[in-house]
Amino acid sequence: MRRFEGKVALITGASRGIGRGIALCLAEEGADIVINYRSHADEARQVAEEVQRLGSRALVWQADVADMAAVAAMVAGAVEHFGHLDIVVANAASHKRAALIESNWEDDRHTFEVSMFGVMHTCKFGAQQLVRQVQSGRPGGKIIIIGSLHQETAFHRYSAYNMSKAAISHLGRTLAAELLPYRINVNMINPGWIDTPGERAMFGDQYIDEGHRFCPWGRLGTPRDIGKAVAYLASDDADYVTGATLLVDGGMKLTAAAVSEQ
Repeated sequence: MRRFEGKVALITGASRGIGRGIALCLAEEGADIVINYRSHADEARQVAEEVQRLGSRALVWQADVADMAAVAAMVAGAVEHFGHLDIVVANAASHKRAALIESNWEDDRHTFEVSMFGVMHTCKFGAQQLVRQVQSGRPGGKIIIIGSLHQETAFHRYSAYNMSKAAISHLGRTLAAELLPYRINVNMINPGWIDTPGERAMFGDQYIDEGHRFCPWGRLGTPRDIGKAVAYLASDDADYVTGATLLVDGGMKLTAAAVSEQ
């Protein structure tokens, strides 16, 4: 089934991890993909090659989502290249692990700039484009924000990241309300613990490989788990879903307090 034939999806932070998983899941179902990256150019090109092997077109675009002008240029460039935009996935995020009383402002600010304002920029310019298309007769599109279980649970030593994820969750609900007249769906996904290169760099391979011991589902989530959830929310199957948050965590929220202590 190729639910996204003829549609274009822009995914921020798509060179690796969750973003890569989303890009490949949408490409499998026919979407052409705008692969945004900030600093992993080789991996972004590899994702583009995989997208093309799946029979879809790919555009690789370097932009730091913390830079509002760069995001505006990326959206404009995607539309110039493909002619339109149908799906916007605000996925890019960044954080450094530290308790609030131990953190430094430069690290906290970078977290806010990418994980909070970067999502705001992506949603703003993506929504502007989708509204223009609706006004010209094209059906409304989909905006999906990748949040985190951190939005719902006070994990220790993630104060700036927890704050950012809580903020973008409410941003998503607000934007969903604002875009109701245009029939543009805005929804959020809160992943649990996902096995990504970033998690392995932070905790080490051994800890991640043994992480299943802390997961009630018996394994960590995969980028593909999140990609399949995005595919649902981006499809016509979710036409009547907006302003919602889908928790994709294998039940981890039910035992989050125990994991938080690790």
